[in-house]
Amino acid sequence: MSDSLNKVENEAEFKEMTFLEHLEELRWTIIKSLIGIVVAAIISWIFIEVIINDILLYPAIRVGVKLQNLKPFGQLFLYFQVALFSGLILSLPWVIYQIWKFIEPALHKHEKRYVSLIIIFTSLSFLLGAAFAYFILLPYSLNFAFTFGSTEIENKFAIDEYLSIVISLIILSGIVFELPMLSFFLTKLGLLTPHIMRRYWRYAIVIILIIAAIITPTVDPVSQSLLAIPLFLLYEISIWVSKISMRKKSEG
Repeated sequence: MSDSLNKVENEAEFKEMTFLEHLEELRWTIIKSLIGIVVAAIISWIFIEVIINDILLYPAIRVGVKLQNLKPFGQLFLYFQVALFSGLILSLPWVIYQIWKFIEPALHKHEKRYVSLIIIFTSLSFLLGAAFAYFILLPYSLNFAFTFGSTEIENKFAIDEYLSIVISLIILSGIVFELPMLSFFLTKLGLLTPHIMRRYWRYAIVIILIIAAIITPTVDPVSQSLLAIPLFLLYEISIWVSKISMRKKSEG
């Protein structure tokens, strides 16, 4: 009975806000998120040498890839790009928190208790995907690209193209590792059920293979399989998460 009253109170509170008030809340959510990203980017700039030399360039150095700058002021723009990229990752929990604060009025009282856990789980999922790309997918892909081809042709990579591959691979891997959280939200919205995920698992396999082919920088099937296998496991985890989300929804 008390949960029903809380639900009515939450819905009433949410409906009291006008459309313009929602836009204002959204504006401040975006502003606060951008402030967090800028602050994190500034902090990243302080440690930019460590981030570039000891982290981002390490996979290339370990494989033996030779990097070169081919553009005037190329390294300067590169530093700004890396600082922004690092700021996005560093500020991820803050950005997720701001998003949850925006949708908080639409949540039930029992759902608000899990906000901190969801923020932590979402951040960890992204970081797990980024770590998978950095420690497993990236070294193999670089080694394949560096050793493939004629021995008469020396493989040298432009630094901007190399870091573009590294950054995009890390970000995209982090995003696809959010599949369980996406399953959770879609189930909450009533757009997804475990039955649907089981029924269309063949289509899911095809989509996963396509995603793996798009994200991986090389065309060899081994590197694509390195990403596809964890995605299959994430899909199974997402079905389990969807079941839990439905159970919590029915209890609420």
